[in-house]
Amino acid sequence: MVETRNRILIVDDEENARFGLSKLLSQDGYDVESVGNGYEALEFLRRKEVNLVISDIKMPRMDGITFLKEINRHYPSTHVIMITAFGGVESYLEAMNLGAFEYIHKPVKLDELKSVMRKIFDTPESVNFS
Repeated sequence: MVETRNRILIVDDEENARFGLSKLLSQDGYDVESVGNGYEALEFLRRKEVNLVISDIKMPRMDGITFLKEINRHYPSTHVIMITAFGGVESYLEAMNLGAFEYIHKPVKLDELKSVMRKIFDTPESVNFS
């Protein structure tokens, strides 16, 4: 079982994707919240700290790359995994150059995501909010 100190925020405009991923990660013991866009996510982050943000890249109002820039500016210790169904080399390079921990293609393979999450949560500098 995963310690609940590992707080995750899922940002995706696709409600089914948000719900499904939230449910699966919650069942593994993660403290999971979700929102539908970058603006909602920034508002959430003003109120509550998280260890990890899992964000879609292609979203209305504020795309994931712009959101990643805002996270870097205001929450530089927060880890970010970018996910996308439309990714190419350019968006991959941009996301990684902006500090994304990983870039995963949709549909998300849960084993791949959990492997990346273990790398994040097993690092000594991972924030503990307990």
